[in-house]
Amino acid sequence: MNRTYPIGIPGEPWTAEHKQAWFDARTVERSYSDEVLAKLDRLDGSFETVQYGTLPLDSQRYPLWAIVAASDNTAPWVLVTGGVHGYETSGVQGAIRFLETVASSYRDRINMLVAPCVSPWGYEVINRWNPNCVDPNRSFHLDSPSEEAAALMALVASFDVRFTMHMDLHETTDTDETEFRPAAAARDGKTFEPGTIPDGFYTVGDTENPQPEFQAAIIAGVEAVTHIAPPDESECLIGEPLVDRGVINYRYREWGLCAGMTDATFTTTTEVYPDSPNATDESCIEAQLAAVQAGLEFVLGS
Repeated sequence: MNRTYPIGIPGEPWTAEHKQAWFDARTVERSYSDEVLAKLDRLDGSFETVQYGTLPLDSQRYPLWAIVAASDNTAPWVLVTGGVHGYETSGVQGAIRFLETVASSYRDRINMLVAPCVSPWGYEVINRWNPNCVDPNRSFHLDSPSEEAAALMALVASFDVRFTMHMDLHETTDTDETEFRPAAAARDGKTFEPGTIPDGFYTVGDTENPQPEFQAAIIAGVEAVTHIAPPDESECLIGEPLVDRGVINYRYREWGLCAGMTDATFTTTTEVYPDSPNATDESCIEAQLAAVQAGLEFVLGS
């Protein structure tokens, strides 16, 4: 199989011209306004909507919105984020489904901040990167090169609270292997090393703060909705050793991951597999909703 990406020179990092060529090849495939903003407009009026920035590419088209429900100074604060990778649809729609359905039932017990679509341009063009060929989910650190990550970090810092839980909703897709990982290798002047895509749901905990009981509770909650990813022959998922059923760990802070942006006690990155023959768009959204609910119930019971 030809592993050469169509942009750039093999073995050499991309120039500004290569990055521009990549950007010029992107096309809008769906509407952030129709599929995200319109749904947020229809939410229960008791939720507070907060605009925390815009994308400089088009400030009118890409406002950044979060939803806040805070009613009790003694209740725990939770953060739910979706669409850090814009192409991972169920992360966005799962966060919105949570707000549309069950979020109100928790408002007397928790304070919540929900950013359902962190990367709206990525959502529209169904891509992992932002317009500058930057992966937002490797950019949650000081002097971030990602406008999306920087804006979200500033929003979270402005609340000046200690979050108890942060759930970052993601997907692992077949296009990770066919498009996004090859593109990243080409951009960085590296050789693409093929991997495998797990068939099913899994979570990624923090190597420095794994919270295995929290991860296990999420797996148990999601299993009622969709299947859990089995490990490969090396007892790994996406190249990482399995630490529990359906659970691997990453170095959140070192890798600049969104789920490491706070000092929350309980953190996780959910990973839904939408390309499974046993999955549908609806089951993927419901899996994200089940993950959030399971996480909240664990936090409230701990």
